[in-house]
Amino acid sequence: MNEDCLFCKIVNGGIPADIVYEDDLVVSFRDISPQAPVHLLIVPRRHISVLNELNEEDKMLIGHLALTAQKLAVEQGIDESGYRIIMNCNAEGGQTVYHIHMHLLGGKQLAHLC
Repeated sequence: MNEDCLFCKIVNGGIPADIVYEDDLVVSFRDISPQAPVHLLIVPRRHISVLNELNEEDKMLIGHLALTAQKLAVEQGIDESGYRIIMNCNAEGGQTVYHIHMHLLGGKQLAHLC
């Protein structure tokens, strides 16, 4: 845990959040500034600041983040209509909280990015 990290504080219950899912590896909660009708953050319990810090031992964790996004998409009713998952890395990649996390967005037509 990083004592200065916003997401570490949420994961440990120090800051309230609208938590929709949690297990031994991740916690998911609603984004406080949603960009879509469904906008969830999926955060590993273990603090990792940026994607660049991942190593071979983190393969299972990253896979778990993706499978959790899939599960939550089903639970939120956006699996058939479509959804987007996003992970940002560093400032120019759009990262604002330095604790890796995945955004799950859906519930409306999203703009094409690529």
